[in-house]
Amino acid sequence: MGALNEIAIYLVQTALSLYLVAMLLRFLLQLVRADFYNPVSQFLVKITNPLVLPLRRVLPGFGGIDLSSLVLCLLLQMLIFIVLLGLYGAGFPSPIALLVWAPIGLLSLLLNVYFIAIIAMIILSWLSPGGGHPVVMLLYQLTEPVMSPFRRLLPPMGGFDFSPIMVFILLNVAQIIVRNLAGGVGLHPALVIGL
Repeated sequence: MGALNEIAIYLVQTALSLYLVAMLLRFLLQLVRADFYNPVSQFLVKITNPLVLPLRRVLPGFGGIDLSSLVLCLLLQMLIFIVLLGLYGAGFPSPIALLVWAPIGLLSLLLNVYFIAIIAMIILSWLSPGGGHPVVMLLYQLTEPVMSPFRRLLPPMGGFDFSPIMVFILLNVAQIIVRNLAGGVGLHPALVIGL
């Protein structure tokens, strides 16, 4: 594989993956009922609206879940697989493979989003406890539904919150399961973010 082809694959994968992350964050922030008027939320809504709004006309939300964003996440994940396999010259996967691979890829991305978000919250809690920056507020709103059950199991001791350790262990176990599941269905790790 030549350098230009490798650069093209990298740029295409990065662009599509960033948009997929934006779409997934939009879905997650709506799911946890994060502040809609936060500037970061508004940015995510603006860049994802061109795809979400037309689909929302035919696929409305259900029970507080934005089905349009979720379906678009799955479709974007499928598109990433198709484009990358095409660029690698591997041909196109079967529709059934795409239907199996997309949720696995999305689950892997979801685990990585939470892993990074929790690390960011830990670092920010050391640097600027109680900070009111819009990103900090959204990170808190995103991670708190995951962290609070673990805080109830393991309350802070001596001023230290050990619940993130439990969450990291759970995230790593889930990542191992997803990695083995991906291998079992023939999904190559190079096609998935962080697998």
